[in-house]
This record gives sequence, structure tokens and C-alpha cells, in this order.
Amino acid sequence: MSRVALVTGGTRGIGAAISTALKKAGRTVVASYAGNVAAAEAFHKEHGIEVIKFDAGNFAECEKAVQDIASRIGPIEILVNNAGITRDAVIGKQSREMWDAVIDTNLGSCFNLCKLTFDGMKAKKFGRIVNIGSINGQAGQYGQVNYAAAKSGIHGFTKALSQ
Repeated sequence: MSRVALVTGGTRGIGAAISTALKKAGRTVVASYAGNVAAAEAFHKEHGIEVIKFDAGNFAECEKAVQDIASRIGPIEILVNNAGITRDAVIGKQSREMWDAVIDTNLGSCFNLCKLTFDGMKAKKFGRIVNIGSINGQAGQYGQVNYAAAKSGIHGFTKALSQ
């Protein structure tokens, strides 16, 4: 049985490329998405990769998804935290909701899914976690204080988790 990989935001863009590369490498891949049902269905049809809809920034939804994947397919041994959104605005025009949405999705999802899969990986003495950041986490970008903060946070999160 091949190792099970979960790629959040795995049906479009970089996530889709990661999902298909993992499948080509012989992994059983589940790609998550949050909202674009048509794109997810097209991705599934084209690549034969299972898709699952859940909000990676919501702990309860992540918990349900991880349990569902484990019961139907097997425990997640490879996790790629790729889910990400933007809600760009200069700080004077950025709302708290815009801030929270980006922090919860881009950074909170890393905590949620690492928390829910880490013990299983540790027990099996095998696991791989890849957290996708951005150069904007180091350099910043005009109108992206929320995005830059989240991506910078992923860097520190990943360094600390690896310890």
C-alpha cells in the first residue's frame, strides 16, 4: 500500500503540481480545496486524484477530514500545507476579518493539520511535513501585511516544529 499524502489547496496552482508529482511518485494523494467545486471536480477528472472539501483554517473541519481520510484511505503520512489565500489592502483599509481570514487559512492551517497528523507519524516512525511559505514572508509586499505575517509565521513554525 502506498503512503497517503494530503495536499491542502491541492487542486489548483502550486498545490495541483505538488499533488500530481506525488501521484507520479507512487503516493496515494488526497487534494483538499475550500471553495471552487468546479475546479476541484475538473482536477479529479483529469488526474484521478481524490479531492475533499474542507476549510483548512477551521480546526473542527480539519479534524473531521483527517478522520475521514484515515478511515477510508489510510493514515496521512505525508502532509503538504499549501492552502493559502490573499485579502490584500493597505493597513488603513484592512479589516480585522481580512486579517483573520488570511492568518487562519495560511498559518492556522499549518497548526491544525500538523497537530492532527503529527502523533500518528511519530507512532509509525515515518512522516513528512512540507509547509509552503513565500518570499513575501521575508521581504514583505505592499498591501499584504496579513499575508506577509502569515508566511513569515510559517517559517518560524516550521523551524520550531523541526526541533
